[in-house]
Amino acid sequence: MSETLPRNNIFKVIGASSLGTLIEWYDFYIFGSLAVIIGHQLFPEDAGASALINTLAIFAAGFIVRPFGALVFGRLGDLIGRKYTFLLTLVLMGGSTFCIGLIPSYKSIGYAAPILVLLLRLIQGLALGGEYGGAATYVAEHAPHNKRGFFTSWIQTTATLGLFLSLGIIVITKNILGAETFGNWGWRIPFLLSIVLVVVSIYIRMKMHESPLFSKLKAEGNVSKNPLKESFNNKANFKMVLLALFGATMGQGVIWYTGQFYAQSFLENTCKLDFNDSRYILLWGIAFATPFFVVFGAWSDKVGRKWIMLSGMLLGILFYRPIYQIFLDDTDYTKIEQADILSAAPAPITSVLIANSTDSLRTASTKVMLKNGASFNRVQTDTVSATKGILLGKEIIKDKVLPASVFWKFVGLIFFQILLVTMVYGPIAAFLVELFPTKIRYTSMSLPYHIGNGVFGGLVPFIATLIASFSGATPLSGLWYPIGIAALSLLIGAIYLSNKKDENIND
Repeated sequence: MSETLPRNNIFKVIGASSLGTLIEWYDFYIFGSLAVIIGHQLFPEDAGASALINTLAIFAAGFIVRPFGALVFGRLGDLIGRKYTFLLTLVLMGGSTFCIGLIPSYKSIGYAAPILVLLLRLIQGLALGGEYGGAATYVAEHAPHNKRGFFTSWIQTTATLGLFLSLGIIVITKNILGAETFGNWGWRIPFLLSIVLVVVSIYIRMKMHESPLFSKLKAEGNVSKNPLKESFNNKANFKMVLLALFGATMGQGVIWYTGQFYAQSFLENTCKLDFNDSRYILLWGIAFATPFFVVFGAWSDKVGRKWIMLSGMLLGILFYRPIYQIFLDDTDYTKIEQADILSAAPAPITSVLIANSTDSLRTASTKVMLKNGASFNRVQTDTVSATKGILLGKEIIKDKVLPASVFWKFVGLIFFQILLVTMVYGPIAAFLVELFPTKIRYTSMSLPYHIGNGVFGGLVPFIATLIASFSGATPLSGLWYPIGIAALSLLIGAIYLSNKKDENIND
């Protein structure tokens, strides 16, 4: 049935599926894109670095529950159909995102703020656990068998485009409102805007028809009565679930989240780049690399899925540490010579009383402009004590703006990382769809995908940041987590995966 679907119809299917999935990814990722600002809103002012780590933990919680969403909504998708299941996930995701934009700050309701946001992140994670499998399955079951990688790769672009959309709206909103207003309340706008996007997507998805393969299965009375049992009690099928997880999606997940989310976090929090600079670098990298999802998806129809995905993992293993060392070296402004400085403009010194204390924090900031076009803020924060005098704090160089040549070098390095993402992610939907029979496909493919991406991949920013914060660790120490996971997946995939293409999925 999918073989005879008119070409214009398949693009309508892709458009309707992709728009909703893009919006769900946008909803899911604006939280991570604003982790630093949200941390200041959800936790006490004196929380310091723990505010970021705790916020990343809340961000990671949404990933951890994604496999449970895969089970719940995968089961529904195999019982009642693909269309209605991912309509439900879209409503849950959009509603949760909108509500995050309404949650009061820590100053207003204390620790109830992070608890409420955590609950909403869990709902988001459950919803996303059901969305991707439905969209990928829906498109694959409409697509001609010899172009399955090409057509499903359009769904693969939505995760990166959702991140692109979230970054774009954040940058535009911040530039319109100004940094101070955006930090106070403007950060809520990207969350609240989500409701408009969701309403449009729901309208479009309501006009979609059910997958032809599922409709045929339902008409013949062959719909699974217990998708969970048939997926995981069947020894042969469960073996394929485990192989998909450890040989493909686990490695694909850490490549995805290192190249996009950890890269942004590293540039902003470790390298101390300016807010806009870090996001512009990622936006350009995403814009240049996104078409390659389709390139590698289509190529996998000709040469198979396996070696394209494993090559992306191998390149990440080999090049992550050199790339991130360049990030560190080129943003090290501690060795700037006086001759390199164009101007240095000190800002007025500020003093803030420490809560429940007679001591105060005195902050002196100097805006330094360099002759090569770069700039940064040199910030010295000291504690002024009535009994101990002035306790000197550590000088911090932050808000770094890069010279043009270094900026475009960083764009190239981000592009390369996202190119690896397109290699591992472009063919993965077709690869997963081809592993499992129609009547339990939604359930069977969703679980390994969301464990690989939601748990192993989604935890990259949190675990890598945590590892790098340990005593004696270097800024690059956190990279051992994605490198180790990718290496393990590469080994298992190389030995046990078969190089599938053009598989029959009409059973």
